[in-house]
Amino acid sequence: MEAATIGLDIPKHVFHIHAVVGEGQVAGRQRLGRGEIMSFFSSLAACLVGIEACAPAHHWAREIRQFGQDVSLIPPAYVKP
Repeated sequence: MEAATIGLDIPKHVFHIHAVVGEGQVAGRQRLGRGEIMSFFSSLAACLVGIEACAPAHHWAREIRQFGQDVSLIPPAYVKP
């Protein structure tokens, strides 16, 4: 998947990924299990990953940064459902 920006929703068991390229054109949406997240980001070219700031978000941000991704934690007030 080629993406400039990825939005990552991190609930308890199933993660939702929303990827966009350019000026908001949707590149893809994907649903991944907890065990698939690391392999997904390890095979992805460097991009910006946005995650809503919460307790587990800090853990996942550290894990995803290992693969050269630029991770940004977004305050919950600015996250649109």
